[in-house]
Amino acid sequence: MKLSTRGRYGVKAMFDLATNQQNGPVPLKSIAERQNLSEAYLEQLFASLRKAGLVKSVRGAQGGYLLADEAENITIGQILRTLEGTVAPVECVDDMNKIGECPDADSCVTRFIWEKIRDSISEVVDSITLQDMIEKQ
Repeated sequence: MKLSTRGRYGVKAMFDLATNQQNGPVPLKSIAERQNLSEAYLEQLFASLRKAGLVKSVRGAQGGYLLADEAENITIGQILRTLEGTVAPVECVDDMNKIGECPDADSCVTRFIWEKIRDSISEVVDSITLQDMIEKQ
């Protein structure tokens, strides 16, 4: 699995939000400046994160974004799946597979490899929270 800028920037931005929201809503402009990211791109990412219920927005002059839950309850897996989609390395082991079961699934000699990769990635990203990242910093 190769992460796009959506996943990489999204994790960085969520970490920044988690570490800077103690004084209230954090404007995207300040996240963009600290993380050297495009504010316009962050707006797209945060729209997806808000829709997924990971952040909440506050309007007005002192507005910005806040985590929708405690940092210890938001996993990197939630962020990545929101912004990237599946963590499966191939479509045939994607839980969200729209095509359906592969006709060769029972005899496929590589399927177990893709399942193990998917499960290993899931185990890692679902075991790390934003709070873990804060503590590691």
